[in-house]
Parts: sequence; structure tokens; C-alpha cells
Amino acid sequence: MARLNISTIPTAVAEIIAGIILGKSFLNIIASNSEITMLSNLGVTLLMFLSGMEINFSLFKRDNKKKKSNAKEVNPPKVAILSFVLVVIFAAILAIILKLLGLFSDIMLATIIFSTVALGIVIATLKEKEILSRPIGQTILLTAVLGEVVPLLLLTIYASINGGNAGQLWLIVLLFVAAIFLLNRFRGPYHWFNKISKSTTQLDIRLAFFLIFTLVTVAERVGAENILGAFLAGMVMKLLEPSEATMDKLTSIGYGFFIPVFFIMTGVNLNLRSLLTNPSALMLIPILVIFLLVAKLPVFVVYRRNFNLRNSWAGTFLVMTTITIVLPTLQVARKLHAISATQSDAFTLAAVIVCILGPILFNARFKLTIEDKIKERVNIIGTNLMTVPVAQELRDNWYNVKMFTHLKNNYDTYKSRVAKLTLVDEMNESSLEKSGAFNADLLVAGLRDDEDNIRIGHLAKTKGVKRVIVSLINPTPERVKRVADQGIEVFNQFNVETSVLRSLIESPSILKILNDTQNGLYEVTVRNHRYTGQKLMNLEFIDKMTISRIRRDDKWLTPHGNTIIEPGDHVIFTAKVKDVTKIREELGREN
Repeated sequence: MARLNISTIPTAVAEIIAGIILGKSFLNIIASNSEITMLSNLGVTLLMFLSGMEINFSLFKRDNKKKKSNAKEVNPPKVAILSFVLVVIFAAILAIILKLLGLFSDIMLATIIFSTVALGIVIATLKEKEILSRPIGQTILLTAVLGEVVPLLLLTIYASINGGNAGQLWLIVLLFVAAIFLLNRFRGPYHWFNKISKSTTQLDIRLAFFLIFTLVTVAERVGAENILGAFLAGMVMKLLEPSEATMDKLTSIGYGFFIPVFFIMTGVNLNLRSLLTNPSALMLIPILVIFLLVAKLPVFVVYRRNFNLRNSWAGTFLVMTTITIVLPTLQVARKLHAISATQSDAFTLAAVIVCILGPILFNARFKLTIEDKIKERVNIIGTNLMTVPVAQELRDNWYNVKMFTHLKNNYDTYKSRVAKLTLVDEMNESSLEKSGAFNADLLVAGLRDDEDNIRIGHLAKTKGVKRVIVSLINPTPERVKRVADQGIEVFNQFNVETSVLRSLIESPSILKILNDTQNGLYEVTVRNHRYTGQKLMNLEFIDKMTISRIRRDDKWLTPHGNTIIEPGDHVIFTAKVKDVTKIREELGREN
């Protein structure tokens, strides 16, 4: 791919193509055996585990009582659920049409196959595009999750009914009970694990594999598909809130070795020679390809209401990919003698074709827009000569700033200067919650009354706001201790002025840095795995920034060229304003 300068094909798809070339279809260099099959099974297991770990559960905790504004708020779970419901309806209709044409008679099996989405390839594509944490990335991901989990459950039901084990379907509930039990059992000890997990113990990785093997074993014992157990294990691990370093290690283990074996062997096991010599299979393949594509078209209708035209088509193309669940589905169907070998190979080849087309069309169409970028939600309580200038100077492409006041005179004075200013009845819990003041990533209590600021800061913490800053005019030791004990940050204008004056005396250039409109001092938290493990000197944009300090695990580091970047590092740097946006986006984006 590098030699031919091919960048539109995802690595997973390239691995399937490599398997086709090296397998029985062409060169016949690779043949399946027990050892390779075991590695392939571990690959699909880890693929499903990492898929479960990619779900952003905070999306389901969002408060729906948001004040309406001109900016459109995308709700990924709602968009994904509606999209997939329409996909299932279309899949059932297409399955009926297929039966009426006399090409395939099993409606339920065809519905399952037409509604599946290749979650592994979707995740790999989104990761390579580095948009997994964006609103559109999370929407596509959740649509793919439904396209994997729901068919998995339907496949389990299908296999039980056709295998004569319908009376044991209730046992699947035990799998979910086991997942909940493990989550509760390890929620407390996991924090202890993090404190003692050294390089020779790796307790976080041991726990991950324990969860995988336990839930996969339970899944097999209760009659469910083992990949459903692996997926639930990933969800449990995600809910335990692993560190970025842990997720990076697990991703490296999976995508570095085991998962590629699964994708390559998928191509190896496909016999194109026998398939292409069968006239009935050749007639079935184009019809199946069209049906697999058409089944996902309702996704575009829903996406178009939330994203632009270009990216709506791109997202639709990506969720058209289907291979992961199709393979075990066909394997189960063959065991039940519900499908012929020719039909099975036709479905497989059609899925491979769609799997290749979908990501290529997505990469060709997708373009990240300003609306797709995640902005930090900053809510400022109180409008005065201190807070209003700050709200005006925060950059629109980084922050979504809202201000709240209970004073009518202040509202009339500042409403023309502040884009999003809300007048609340009173500064009490019910009024602030009703106005959406606590729907923020960062809340600043900037009233002119210290006790009111402390009270609002405490309320914000109890409502789940991640960062809270309170302004204290009279920062007595008792007040500072009350605030610090709640994990709230303190801003005091007197201390700031004293610090600036001291810095101005000791370092005369400090005032120039603070007042410089062309350069500034900035901070970014490293989340992009593309740059973790690299030396600072190797950053492609290191010539456009000067790194002064790095905070890692509450310790300050003095950086040098050979300093290795780690996930979660807080990098303090200076740069020109025109370069800061790109630097923060590159280092800070989640993928």
C-alpha cells in the first residue's frame, strides 16, 4: 500500500485482500490449520473486546433538558437507534423480496445478514481517520455497535430455535448477570490495581484477559455466541475506567498481532475459484451486493438531519460494511443445514465486496467540519467586568461558552456582547438546573459573593461537572479548605495580581507574553495515540512550539528533546496563535 501510495483502503480490508491473494483463491501459500485457527479465533475475540471498549458511555448520561439554541446539538444514541431500526425494517423487506425471487428462502437468516455492520472495520476506519471521539464518529460507532450486537442476539435466538434448544434461551440472561457481577466485583479493587501495577505485574492487562476468558466461557456454556461474551467483557472493562496507557497496551496487543490474523484468514478461507465457476452463484452475488447496500440507505435519511450532505453519505457508506457477523452467521447456518455451500460462499464474497467498497467511499467523501469538532462546554455564572471579557476572548473553535445571570440590568447590558447569555430567575439549584447551567465540562462561578460561588461550585460538583472554578474575593483559609476538599479550583484576583507583579519584577518579559496577541501560553492533554511513545524532537510541528513544562501524574517534568510522550501528559507550551489550533487538535484529539 505504501509503495503504491494507497491510503483510501483501511488496513483491515487490505488484510482481507492479502488473505484472498495468499489463500486458496490464488497463490494457495497459506492453508488453515489448528494453530492458525486458534490465533484467528483469538483475533476475533480481541476484536470484539476492543469494540466493547470503544463505546463512550458518557453519551448515554447526557441531560436531555438542554436549553434550545441556534447551534444544533447532536444526540448520537438517538440518531444511531433510529437509523438501525429503519435498517432492520429494510433488511426484512429485502429478505422477503429475495424469497419471492426464489433465490433464498430463509427470511430470518437473510434479515440478520442484511442488518449486520462490520464493527471491527468501522472502528479501524474511524481510528485511522482519527474521528472516533467526534459527534459523527460516535454516531457511526453506535450505529455499528447496534449492527453487531442486535444481529448477535438474533443469531443466538435463530440458532436456538432451529437447533431445537428454544427452551434454553432464557439462559442468555445469565451472561448479562455475570457481566454485571464482574463489574461490581472489580470496580473497587481496580483502583488499587492501578496503584501497584508495575511493568512486571501488568495487573490491568491480566484483569482484561480474565474478563475475556470468563465471559466467553459463560457465553459458550449458556448457548450464546462467544463473541457476544467478548463484547460484554470490553464493555465491563470500559466501565472500570481504564487509563489511557492500559487502553493503548490492549489496542497494541490486539491490532498488533491477533486481529490481523483473523482478517487475513477470512480472505484465505474464501474460495473464489469454485465460486466463480458456479453460474447460480454468479447470478446471486450482484443481487446480494445491491441488497447489502440498499439495506443501509435509511441511515442517510437520519444522518442528513444531523450532519452535512457530504458526511451523511460518507457515514452511510461506512455502515454498509459487513463481514464480522456474517461469517459466524453463515457458519451457524451451515451447521443447521439452513444454507448451501454455494449460497454461503456467495454471501461471503458479497460481504467482502461491500466491505471493500464502504471504507473506500467513506474515505473519499468524508471531510471533518467545524460542526463535527468537539468543543469544551464552558458555563460561566455571573456577568461582570471580570467574567464577560474572558467569555469574549475564549476561542469559538475550542470552547462552547454560555453565561448565566439573575440580574435583569446585567442581562440588558451584556446580551448584545455575549452570544449565549441566559437570564435565570434565581441563583438556586432548581433555576440553574432548569436553565442547563450544569450541562458543562467546566463551570466558573464568578459572582461577587464568595458564599454564593462556593454554594454553586458545590452544586456543580454534585451534578457531575468535571471541572469547577470559583472566584473568591476574600479567600480565608477556612473557605479555601472547604473548596479544596470538594476538588474545586480557586481563582483569586488579588493573588493573581500579586503573582503577575512578582513575575514582572523577576522576569520583565512575562508581561509581554501575557499581553502578546500573536503568541500565547497554552496547555493540551495528549490523547492522540499517534504521538504517544514518540520523542519530543520527532514531533512534526515541534519547530512551531516551545514546550516549557510537562505535568505527568501530578508531577512536573522538565522536557528535553529525548523526552518520551505518554498518554495523558499535560503539555504547557508557547506558540503563535495561527499554529495553536492545529497543535491542540493533533495532540488532544481522541482516537
